[in-house]
Amino acid sequence: MERARPRRSVLFMPGSNARALEKVHGLGCDVAALDLEDAVTPEAKQAAREAVCAAIPGFAEKEIFVRINALSTPWGEEDLKAVAQADPDAIILPKVETAADIGEVREFEDGLNIWAMIETPAAVLNAAAIAAQADGLILGSNDLLKAMGARAMAARENLWTAMSLVVLAARAAGIPVIDGTYNDIGDMAGLAGACAQGRDFGFDGKTLIHPSQIETANNVFSPSEAEISAARAVQAAFALNPDKSVIALNGQMLERLHAEDAARILALAKAIQKQ
Repeated sequence: MERARPRRSVLFMPGSNARALEKVHGLGCDVAALDLEDAVTPEAKQAAREAVCAAIPGFAEKEIFVRINALSTPWGEEDLKAVAQADPDAIILPKVETAADIGEVREFEDGLNIWAMIETPAAVLNAAAIAAQADGLILGSNDLLKAMGARAMAARENLWTAMSLVVLAARAAGIPVIDGTYNDIGDMAGLAGACAQGRDFGFDGKTLIHPSQIETANNVFSPSEAEISAARAVQAAFALNPDKSVIALNGQMLERLHAEDAARILALAKAIQKQ
């Protein structure tokens, strides 16, 4: 499982915006997701595809994902052919509803790193099967709320079941999972709260819609100094007791699973430090 690779901030950028593509180089997001789908009007899709494919070889400093249009659309197959040739780090497939949707793409272009958007009720109910075929999952919460006929709630109570199911599916398959967007780009406190909620649910990071959101997501999804210090203490305690499966530390009973989680935290912190 690739959880130690930081994907705290996944910033979606419209592929039709040349200025936005150029700005990616100076941004601190872990992943830049160049979008050919929702952020691009039908008349601009071909030009956006060409611009994105031309830009991909110039990005060596961060992970580059490309969200193509679904294969069922007039642009999907051409997107897939062109983007596969440009060789981004991953292709994001929207509107995935079954594992067969992933299989269709793999039959079309084998060997791709495919991340599935989970953004419909059917996708949530099929999340485990989809995760078994995908390389990562992304919760598309706005589309999911629309498909549910639901209204956005401040604490996302009506998405808690979906959030848990998507995280559980990803963890069962051993793949990363990214939380949905926070739409109010002027509300940094609200964004921080949404990031903390996603982190506590088990997500590895958050999709973003504006560069101003990057710093907050990076901060929240990074281990704190207190967490790093505690993880080191847990590892040291088990190192002193190699034959024990349960130890006492600072008034708490710890099992080997806590040592494994400490190792994950420290690996993530080390990977972030190297960036």
